[in-house]
Amino acid sequence: MFFIYNIFLLIILLISPIILIIRIILGKEDKIRFKEKFCFFSKNNNTNGTIWFHGASVGEILSIIPLVKKFEKDKKVQKIIITSSTISSSIILSKYKFKKTIHQFYPYDLNFFTKKFINYWKPKVAIFVDSEVWPNMFNNLNKSKVPLILLNARITKKSYTRWKYLTYFSNNIFNKITVALPQNLETKKYLKLLGTKNIQIAGNLKYFGAKNLDINNSKLKKKFLKKKIWCAASTHKNEELIIGKIHKELKTQIKNLLTIIIPRHIDRKKDIANELSKIGLNSEFHTSSKGLKKDTDVYIVDTYGDAPKFYSLTKLTFVGGSLILHGGQNPLEPAREGNYILFGPNIGNFKEVYDMLEKLKIAKKIKSTKNLKNLIIKKINYLENTNVKYKLCHLGEKIINRNILEIKKFI
Repeated sequence: MFFIYNIFLLIILLISPIILIIRIILGKEDKIRFKEKFCFFSKNNNTNGTIWFHGASVGEILSIIPLVKKFEKDKKVQKIIITSSTISSSIILSKYKFKKTIHQFYPYDLNFFTKKFINYWKPKVAIFVDSEVWPNMFNNLNKSKVPLILLNARITKKSYTRWKYLTYFSNNIFNKITVALPQNLETKKYLKLLGTKNIQIAGNLKYFGAKNLDINNSKLKKKFLKKKIWCAASTHKNEELIIGKIHKELKTQIKNLLTIIIPRHIDRKKDIANELSKIGLNSEFHTSSKGLKKDTDVYIVDTYGDAPKFYSLTKLTFVGGSLILHGGQNPLEPAREGNYILFGPNIGNFKEVYDMLEKLKIAKKIKSTKNLKNLIIKKINYLENTNVKYKLCHLGEKIINRNILEIKKFI
């Protein structure tokens, strides 16, 4: 099966120049640093004491920031390398002024690329975050006797079903994990069924997440001073149109209403604006806005890493990916900023998180778009007239320290 997997990846490699050109044009690849994915590294390595973290994108990277900050202060740790696959995650990391930590893009999972990566960086331990499972890298880390930790591991029922169809292949991958630290009991069960031997519960890092950089929202606060605002965050295609139609109905009942949309993929911003324009709404981009126009209906956040600034100003956020068949997005970032969370019915990817928020009475599932409109009216008026700021309870430092303790066993 490894042979077939590598043949498939070689075919992808042959057509990758075309894919890369398209992605660079669309702004989804760094036009200079994309070479890192082919193991042409932009940083030098002069140590054998590297701790390596890998996360797919922004959410995974933000979840490990508290750990990275702790290891930055550890004298035993000489260097930390963080790899990810997206431009947005590299931009987020650049905002942190780390001394020992560098970022590189994760290489394609071809056998010779993964070997070259390991030989060059010589990691003391490899820590993969969430659901990042890569067959060739796992196999070569095992051959190189580099301990492999699956941190804050997440295996959904859907992904488990895919893996179990290739039982021998999946067992040959998952048994390479030195220790898995699942974020929930469902993942623990699936990891065991897939062949992982050492599984320890250390708590869900995403319940804590990264402490935000110093939020300076004074300019935004002044800009939105006369507006009643609410957020629609991590939205996907078709959801912005639904939000726009709701805004049209709401603005007849709520004076000076401004809807803030924070799309999951900001490269869609022009499409979103055009879609809203067709139903008679005026939108404004965060990057092109100096002063807020009086007739602006929707404010589109088209920058990475600024979402916390908006969450800190509002008290109400609808989290997207939940009105369409996507499985939902993580609601913990707005929840940590004290927002009441509204969400749609499709939240399979984060069911346990939403269940927790509902038990804490700081989130509610909507039954229909009409229900969403009514809940926004109810909550925005209530929150406007009170000093309530919903607080997310979390285990904080205890969760971080448990995970660090497990990692330190291999340093």
